[in-house]
Amino acid sequence: MGLIGFLLGSLVLSALLPWLSKFGFGRMPLDLRWRMFGKPWLLPLGSLSLLWLGLWLVDRLLR
Repeated sequence: MGLIGFLLGSLVLSALLPWLSKFGFGRMPLDLRWRMFGKPWLLPLGSLSLLWLGLWLVDRLLR
């Protein structure tokens, strides 16, 4: 379940990245950016980790 959640979170974060980039997401440490075959690629490990931590804290507070 953890890998599926990570992949789904990556897809959602990638879709929302243009909006979230205004707040610094996608430019954090561990966010990997590269260009391959003329297309920019992003692997938002740092942003996704921060988002996961925030959602985890909200879950803990609501329990």
